[in-house]
Amino acid sequence: MKQSLFEAIGGLPAMEHVHTVFYDKVYAHPWLGQFFEGHDQKIIELRQTQFMAEKMGSKTVYPGRELDVSHMRMYITEELLVLRQGLLREAIEEESIAPDLVKRWLKIDHAFWSKIKKASLEEFKNTDLKYERHLIIEKPEP
Repeated sequence: MKQSLFEAIGGLPAMEHVHTVFYDKVYAHPWLGQFFEGHDQKIIELRQTQFMAEKMGSKTVYPGRELDVSHMRMYITEELLVLRQGLLREAIEEESIAPDLVKRWLKIDHAFWSKIKKASLEEFKNTDLKYERHLIIEKPEP
């Protein structure tokens, strides 16, 4: 029987460690970190671990909301996603995961970009969010 990506990377301990390192980087980042203000990092790490573990073939169940719903109010651009994935790559590589497995992990991560990336600021501003406010965070000056 073929080993799942989840098993190949080292299972839950490796994934949890990667997500701790990753979100330490995200929360410390001057732009990305602003999206998470007021959100408990440990809960975000847990949800990300559940989500990715499920997608990588574990028996873990992701109990969270659909990605498009949970990110609906956030103006997320391709630039933000590329930046985020760079931090994720660093965290995965710091876990000493084999390069071919890093590539597979990032490919799965990238597959969900279309669910959260916004086409344009104008289109996003015209989205009716009912009871939520649009979250638009300007890129900080260098």
